[in-house]
Amino acid sequence: MTGQLFGDRYQVGDTLGFGGMSEVHRGRDLRLGRDVAIKVLRADLARDPSFQIRFRREAQNAASLNHPAIVAVYDTGETTGTNGTDKVPYIVMEYVDGETLRDLLKREGPLAPKRAMEIVADVSAALDFSHRHGIVHRDIKPANIMMTRAGAVKVMDFGIARAVADGQSSVTATAAVIGTAQYLSPEQARGEAVDARSDVYSTGCVIYELITGAPPFVGDSPVAVAYQHVREDPKPPSTVRPGLPREMDAIVLKALNKNPLNRYQTAAELRADLVRALSGQAVQAPRVMDDAERTEILGSSRGGPQRVGTGVSATPPILAAPRRFTEQWEDDDDDESSRTKKIWGYVGIGAICLALLAGAILLTVKFTSGPRPIADVTVPDLKTKTQAEAARILTSYKLQIAVDPSAVPGDNADKGKVVSQNPSGGTPRQPGSTVTVKIGAGVLNVTVPNLSGLSTSEATKEIQGLGLVTAVKKVESETAQIDLVQSQDPEKNASVPPGSKVTISVGAGPTLVVFPDGLVGLQLSDAEAKLKALKLQVKPNLVDGVEPADQVVAVQEFKAGDKVSENQIVTLDVSRSSLFVMPDVSTNRPSPEDARAQLAAAGFSNQPATEEQETSNAAEVGRVIGQTPAPQTKLNKLDTTVKLTIGIERTFEVPPLVGESADAARSELAAVGYDLNQLTINESSVPAPPGQGSFVAAQLQTDGSELLVGSNIPVSTPITLTLYAPEPPPSSQSVPSFPAPSSGQPSQSDPSQSSPSQSGPSQSGPSQSGPSQSSGAPGPGG
Repeated sequence: MTGQLFGDRYQVGDTLGFGGMSEVHRGRDLRLGRDVAIKVLRADLARDPSFQIRFRREAQNAASLNHPAIVAVYDTGETTGTNGTDKVPYIVMEYVDGETLRDLLKREGPLAPKRAMEIVADVSAALDFSHRHGIVHRDIKPANIMMTRAGAVKVMDFGIARAVADGQSSVTATAAVIGTAQYLSPEQARGEAVDARSDVYSTGCVIYELITGAPPFVGDSPVAVAYQHVREDPKPPSTVRPGLPREMDAIVLKALNKNPLNRYQTAAELRADLVRALSGQAVQAPRVMDDAERTEILGSSRGGPQRVGTGVSATPPILAAPRRFTEQWEDDDDDESSRTKKIWGYVGIGAICLALLAGAILLTVKFTSGPRPIADVTVPDLKTKTQAEAARILTSYKLQIAVDPSAVPGDNADKGKVVSQNPSGGTPRQPGSTVTVKIGAGVLNVTVPNLSGLSTSEATKEIQGLGLVTAVKKVESETAQIDLVQSQDPEKNASVPPGSKVTISVGAGPTLVVFPDGLVGLQLSDAEAKLKALKLQVKPNLVDGVEPADQVVAVQEFKAGDKVSENQIVTLDVSRSSLFVMPDVSTNRPSPEDARAQLAAAGFSNQPATEEQETSNAAEVGRVIGQTPAPQTKLNKLDTTVKLTIGIERTFEVPPLVGESADAARSELAAVGYDLNQLTINESSVPAPPGQGSFVAAQLQTDGSELLVGSNIPVSTPITLTLYAPEPPPSSQSVPSFPAPSSGQPSQSDPSQSSPSQSGPSQSGPSQSGPSQSSGAPGPGG
């Protein structure tokens, strides 16, 4: 698993340890730059819903508790299992640089009472905070309590913790409960509902193990241990480790009472008694008597020891008179000497009663004030003595020495000498009692902690807790880093004297600038210069466009006037000038050459294709009369085909017009699309044959060439139609004839061959007289 990245944020490192349902890795929060611990549910349990519920509940419970003595939960998530399909949950927690109490006990053995009480007082504070927030831990044990290198206590693993209101239900498997059987409360062992007093009992088990080296109950099986929790009373710690203060017996045995009503009712009460013991005050827990005290209290001059706590005497009542005195009073009623004896008997009885009453008072005093100190010695004042000197002095007083391993900083003059002791000098103690001394270490440097990612208040509290001075400097940061430490001076793990200043650079958020206007239309280089002057970064995005190359055509994320943070990335759409706008090259009927020039000016560098289209408009002939694509279309310069439509003159097939009237000729020409504006009709001097007056005699082109029937000519070709002259008077006999066509081809008709009786011109050959449909003008006779 080493080297994995969870949630694109947490780098998974070496394995720190394994638990019943999870494994813990050291990790690194790449976003905040801090060390973390990552707890991952075991892959073989990831498919079990009950374990997933318990795992997620641990995250929820711990995340809701913000206390310096509780390991903080930063984040949760899921990652893909090794099989590629299962979702394995994980918890990101505060990384604690230290060891568990379990490891500490293995390494050092039983702890000094004072040190044990200090540790458990902090544990009790954490539990009291948890209880006041409605959460019972239910699994307090040395393996779930960590000690940092600085000596701070951290309670962890709320995996089976439950809300107080939810105490009746349980998701925890039997095997999970058995795993911590040595610290179960009786109500847990019986499967009953638990509350804060169950954690008090488990904490009592932890105290017991810290000061004796073993839990209060051990057995061959978890069931045997659980039975002892329910049925058997623990031995007083002082019987396991002689020399322990009686206060420890009282505190521990009250915490381990089978009946929750007789325990400390809250973790705060337990902590208060521990603090009283640490300060030398009387504790609230009932004092525990040893066997000698019990014998002394319960024994009598006339009988052996009595049963403890029964309230039934093994001897006659202490106020009852001896039987022999009552009998003697009855037998010698009138005897004077007997009367004297009776008086002395009463006196004796009274003396005995007074003695017994005094004894009862002494017994009462013993029960209320504890055992009288027998052969106490006065603890000597050991301050300024070296450790060796203090040990020799205490030995001479029949006392034992214990050295508190915690370093006590101070002046170098105190280095290696006793700077404090408990109990203090002049205090009476029984022989064999232990006196704990602290040895001065001189001026000790302080290790600067890693403050990265902490809030200002958290970092200040940690710095001041080490006797250092905090200086805060605001620096620009991301929005998510506001009020979080970005850097520190000195760096983490630096060794500095007490009172040194630690400067923390705290995120103040990003610096905001006003987004400028007028970027669209600028060249990319000019826009970049304008944005970089505001400490903004530019990301060009090339797009197709008709604008010149490298011209800004749009701004993606922001608009003018927006407030944006410095170093923000701004995406600019920049034209790669790959498009052109199709110009209108057809409306004004330009020449093809002009149209090509307009296309080139618009950015189209290829040659356009052309096609021809007939037109009846002479002005459109040889001009561009259409285009594809349409004007104003945005097109790719390289991949677009442009087609120009060139106008050509329309043609028509020449119809036979000779012999037609002028109006009929016009109609026929109009029907075939001829431009009648180009038609000229002349009257010839040649008289028409009879019945042919005003009919077409010939059809010619303007240049005099013959207009052949059936030929195709442009509709704008000038045509001249020659009509016969009006019919001559009836006396006229001679009819002039038209000359033969100059081309030598036969004419369409020869009116000279028409007989006078015909109603129209003759269609015979050219040898006959009359106008012919040929090119040229009429003959000289016309």
